[in-house]
Amino acid sequence: MASTAEDAIVDGDVKIVRTTSTFDCGGRCPIKLHVKDNKILRIEGDDLGDPDRQLRTCLRCRAFRQYVHHPDRLMHPLKRVGEKGQGKFERISWDEALDTLAGKLKSVKEKYGNAGIFLATGGGYLAGLHNGGLAATRLLNQFGGFTTHYGNISSEGAVWASLTQYGSVMVGNSREDLLNSKLIILWGWDPARMISGTNTMHHLIKAKENGARVIAIDPRYHDTAATVADEWIPIYPSTDTAMMVAMAQVMIKEELHDQAFLDKYTVGFDKFRAYVTGEADGVEKTPAWASEITGVPAETIQRLARLYAGTEPAALMDCQGPARSAMGEQYNRCASTLCAMTGNVGRPGGSAGGGLMGIPIGHMFRMSAIPPGKNPVELEGPKVKGTLDIRLRVAKRIHINKIFDAVLKGKAGGYPADIKMMWSMCNNYINQTGNSNKADRALKQLDFLAVNELFMTATARYADIVLPVTSAAERSDLTRPWPSGPYFTFMNRAIEPLGECKSDLDIAGELAERLGIENFNPFTEDDILRMFVEQNPETAKLIPDFDTFRKEGIHRVDLEKPIIAFQQQIEDPENNPFDTPSGKIEIFSQRVADLDNPLCPPIPKYMQVPEDRNDKLAEKFPLQLLTPHPKNRVHSELYKVEWLREVEAHRAWINPVDAEARGIDDGDDMIVFNERGRVAIPAWVTERIKPGVISIFEGTWYQPDEEGVDQGACANTLTRDAYSGGGAAVLNTTLVQAEKA
Repeated sequence: MASTAEDAIVDGDVKIVRTTSTFDCGGRCPIKLHVKDNKILRIEGDDLGDPDRQLRTCLRCRAFRQYVHHPDRLMHPLKRVGEKGQGKFERISWDEALDTLAGKLKSVKEKYGNAGIFLATGGGYLAGLHNGGLAATRLLNQFGGFTTHYGNISSEGAVWASLTQYGSVMVGNSREDLLNSKLIILWGWDPARMISGTNTMHHLIKAKENGARVIAIDPRYHDTAATVADEWIPIYPSTDTAMMVAMAQVMIKEELHDQAFLDKYTVGFDKFRAYVTGEADGVEKTPAWASEITGVPAETIQRLARLYAGTEPAALMDCQGPARSAMGEQYNRCASTLCAMTGNVGRPGGSAGGGLMGIPIGHMFRMSAIPPGKNPVELEGPKVKGTLDIRLRVAKRIHINKIFDAVLKGKAGGYPADIKMMWSMCNNYINQTGNSNKADRALKQLDFLAVNELFMTATARYADIVLPVTSAAERSDLTRPWPSGPYFTFMNRAIEPLGECKSDLDIAGELAERLGIENFNPFTEDDILRMFVEQNPETAKLIPDFDTFRKEGIHRVDLEKPIIAFQQQIEDPENNPFDTPSGKIEIFSQRVADLDNPLCPPIPKYMQVPEDRNDKLAEKFPLQLLTPHPKNRVHSELYKVEWLREVEAHRAWINPVDAEARGIDDGDDMIVFNERGRVAIPAWVTERIKPGVISIFEGTWYQPDEEGVDQGACANTLTRDAYSGGGAAVLNTTLVQAEKA
């Protein structure tokens, strides 16, 4: 039902198609694919409009054809013939594959009820139509329902913090506004690697050239810091909130904060002040107090507090790396509080914090042309949206970082269902959620697993049935530029589906026939995409011509001035209150207080948490593990592309102090381990990481050998399958030890 763009440029016998990627990275880059004989020959980047506004693609999209045409692409349906996890399969027909999956869906429904069916969707494909599970969700809703997960591995802590503090997740300024900043604090933010908006580095460099001072706070001296930072402040993981609290103490003690702003636009600062000054608990949160926790010198904390409070305007750019920790939402809430204390919220050149950085233009297509409907399994349960109570949300769904624990324990472990089968798509969760060895045990126990995939990933190796799916080059769709916009992108289908690959939408349609669901796909792909644009009030007023949009592959929104989060609330608070119960920025949240959850204090606080550097477990496992985004993959996608592997070898960053103590030299093979698992990985001995910290980039594929050592060195072999009080996956709060192999 898909259609190739009618307006593709033809140069001789070569077709040039404007499209984009759908990877779950922070960019959405327009690209031009040169196609001949159904094969991508080469790739060009954005060439439309003002060169200063063109969206420069990174190495990931530059290697896109190596991904689409990789010799390891799955081309035919497969069924397992070996033990689960061995990766032994044989080719079968689509009829056999779909009949098997449909039969299993029917039998589980009959024997155990629909709650026994688990749908695992994900962010491996970000687009409006063929996205991570839209069609499967609609199908299973019509089939009687299913159990699924909630939350987001990347950003759940930041989401909770922003909804608590502001009542909105649209907490970002458009990137052009960085040029209005005089000080930019990159707190745990490395956009050069994770591409936090396609042109973010362009604007950071421009801001630097414009005279802005840039400071990076991170355990690693990362690529962005090396490019633009005037100063690097190394800090221990999971201690950022303590440093922020101490900065607040300096501002309060020296009367550097903007009390007039706080009085007018916030509630609860008096309670936060009582905590910071020690009035509430007898412990004043001084720079000396924070220095013992963070490893940052007290004088550095004091100096930064004075600089931030005394520079107008200043942008504190907190991000989601430190938010993927046991202190996740406290980090983002405290960052937003500092932004309010300095009067930078809603101000050009400032920032609101909150970690998400999204703007409401181009962020995503929010309306489905064919609504998925309601899940009957959840109808009798509590509402899962609009609440800050994670315990309530989990009543009918399973936290994304607890999926495999739920498979193992079921109702007896307090989960909402006994999972008998799983249908997985657009994800590689054994690899990308915490505690991969537990996931291994769970998938070996699971009765049945079907996986829609392009490659034989770590998760697909455990499947009973593998369904080969099309890549982004073999579909048309609307893609989701995040977080910075402001533009919309169109993905034109460039080639016909390879092998026997089908889209997730077509797979769901063929399953619907077998499940007795009629008229499941009543529209063509083009019909649906047109409805997405023309019937969505948000896009219809911004994109005047669907056909031009499709032809050019991008629609840029012309802004008279940069978008500033909450500018209307600050300029006219009477008519534009914040979407919180008080109508103001809630430094103290009564909604959180009412939860009565010690893991979720009503004001942002630093708290000691399991597996931080003060845990007694550190005597046995003294290194703190970081799991950052790599620059040559998008999570576990693109892992197979040889070109990208050549860019940067997979190795662990370790400081010379820690390496010498363990007899490890640069390039030596190491074993990094804790009670959850062991990974084999070479050492990169470098001063670009703080002593006491070790870094393994996430996304390499889990590959345990016969002795249980992960030869793929998947970072999540070592991390916990737990979450914070606000729902943040705690992947960056992990203790390990390292030894020479």
